[in-house]
Amino acid sequence: MRILFKNAKILTMENDKIFDGELFVENNVIKYVGEDALENVEADRIIDCKHNLLMPGFKNAHTHSPMTFLRSYADDMPLDEWLNKKIFPNEALLTDEQIYWNNKLAILEYLESGITANFDMYISPDVVVESSLESGFRTIQAGSLNNFTLSLDKMEECYKKYNSNELTGYRLGVHAEYTTGRELLEGVADMANRYKAPVYLHAHETKREVEECKSRYGCTPTVLLDKMGMYNYGGGGFHCVHMTQEDIDIYRERHLNVITCPCSNAKLASGIAPLKKFLGEGINVAMGTDGPASNNALDVFREMYLAAVLAKLREGEATAVKAYDVLKMATVGGAYAMGIYDCDVLAVGKKADIIMIKLDEPNMQPLNDIISNLVYSASKINVGMTMVSGKILYYEGKFHIDKEKEEIYERCKFNKYA
Repeated sequence: MRILFKNAKILTMENDKIFDGELFVENNVIKYVGEDALENVEADRIIDCKHNLLMPGFKNAHTHSPMTFLRSYADDMPLDEWLNKKIFPNEALLTDEQIYWNNKLAILEYLESGITANFDMYISPDVVVESSLESGFRTIQAGSLNNFTLSLDKMEECYKKYNSNELTGYRLGVHAEYTTGRELLEGVADMANRYKAPVYLHAHETKREVEECKSRYGCTPTVLLDKMGMYNYGGGGFHCVHMTQEDIDIYRERHLNVITCPCSNAKLASGIAPLKKFLGEGINVAMGTDGPASNNALDVFREMYLAAVLAKLREGEATAVKAYDVLKMATVGGAYAMGIYDCDVLAVGKKADIIMIKLDEPNMQPLNDIISNLVYSASKINVGMTMVSGKILYYEGKFHIDKEKEEIYERCKFNKYA
């Protein structure tokens, strides 16, 4: 399929410049983006953007997609009680069929929110891949190894199996230090060094997590895992709220990625991540919603707004983190953290993961500063199109995936709860 976008405003995210121009997609690749009008181009479809904005899709860099079944089920609880009394017991009841449909429900929300890829951590990785691939959605997974689910052998199998398809990928991962015994952690470190692979996990989410690790091992989770050799080939941490300078130094020196989840961290009263410090240290920062059980929405617009304003509140500085920095976290930063380097910006040869933002809505007018509007006033009502790998999966309020939304809603009604 060859699609020509005309009369567009374009933000490539290679920098903060916005220009009027055209963009041409052939199959799943961007073939042209620029200010000049293309002549004599053969297109199967021409889309008049009507001066709305084309930009790279958002990357939701930390998700637990099938947890849609627990949306609004266990709210207003502290993290440890929420996790051990509500989340783990209910997840133990899930069937593969439920995981399949719950993942589909999350994909609808991603598409409606302009999200073109997610970095998912969940049980039953085979089912998640099947559900996402059938939808045409880009899902990279991180292993969820812990004392209760997955295994080193299964994670290694997934790592070998799911890094060959254009829409999928698999990274080594641990749920968290506090749910994973030392022997398993050392096994992951060994695997990371054998494959020269990055490793990802929940890290430094709460003060309690950090203090309990110090009681067990005499150091923070980041220091512990670095001593094991787990980070020799990169990776990163989800949340990274309570970090010491030593932890931050390791992230900088090992080129680790911070994936911040401001809505979830605020809702669970975990704290506010030091984003200004991370950026000042040259650490790549990505953005995630976390799961729908703790957020409860899967909406990057909410994350961008909170990331920006909470950083200002934390530092007591209105200039602490600027709008473009936050927009970069939600796009380019996410692509880097997930290892999908061909999905980061709008440029020739890059994958056609593109969204259109409607600028002709009241919340985007006047156009004094489009980037500030995106971070501080936009919402998913402004998403006019979501394209993944050259295929339009959401356009003008309608989904174009393998299942109808009504069937997905119906199938997600039959979850069982502990």
